[in-house]
Amino acid sequence: MTTINTNKLHIDELKSQLQFTKELNSDTILTFYKEFEPNIKQTTINWRIHILVQIGVLSRIGKGKFVLSETQNYSYEISPKIKSIHTKLKKEFPYLTICMWDTAILNEFMVHQVGKFYLLIEVEKEAMLSVFYFLKETSNLPIFVQPTQDIIEKYFPNDKQVVVIKPLVSEAPMQDIKGVNMASLEKILIDIFCDEVLFSAYQGGEMKTIFTEILTKYNLNQSRMLRYADRRGKKNSIKEYLNSITNLRQ
Repeated sequence: MTTINTNKLHIDELKSQLQFTKELNSDTILTFYKEFEPNIKQTTINWRIHILVQIGVLSRIGKGKFVLSETQNYSYEISPKIKSIHTKLKKEFPYLTICMWDTAILNEFMVHQVGKFYLLIEVEKEAMLSVFYFLKETSNLPIFVQPTQDIIEKYFPNDKQVVVIKPLVSEAPMQDIKGVNMASLEKILIDIFCDEVLFSAYQGGEMKTIFTEILTKYNLNQSRMLRYADRRGKKNSIKEYLNSITNLRQ
């Protein structure tokens, strides 16, 4: 294991001097370290940035972009239900890419708690019906494929969790949690923003609260979020929306 001389990182000075800088890059960090070592090399800067990210002083928010960490990485517990369904699906469709998440996790970030939750299962479009029929035979949960607003209003039960099968957008940002591909926060935010029908309970003021809470509390890769928004045809719209949420890191 490599021994790190943290004295050379000047962490306290870094936090003090750059605390009001909204976004850092390698040039900003190079300028800071040149105050202590005028002849410092770029390779040394790159290594120090790597260490600062590893020990949680900096958070990477995009390619070559960083912020001083006041936030943390997000991870959530996989429910037994998600684990069970995922195990069944992988056994039946071993080569299928599957992404799952439960809207119940959003209650952490909301003012008004929602009582009706969706368990989202996203797969390649061509496999949606196969997954639907398989789960209809092996699960006792209400299951719907790409439901319309009319279907949601007429047929979604109020007292049960509903399984919703959706097409998986290519290159969607996911995170592996104990062998299960779960939607990352970047993906969840963009999905809520893009799908006003399925996520009608999370629109308006609630969506702003969710975005604000997540962006304030957790590390997000903004470049990855914008790439996914671009794949959903909403890159410019989400940029405008994010710009409307001010002072998140002040």
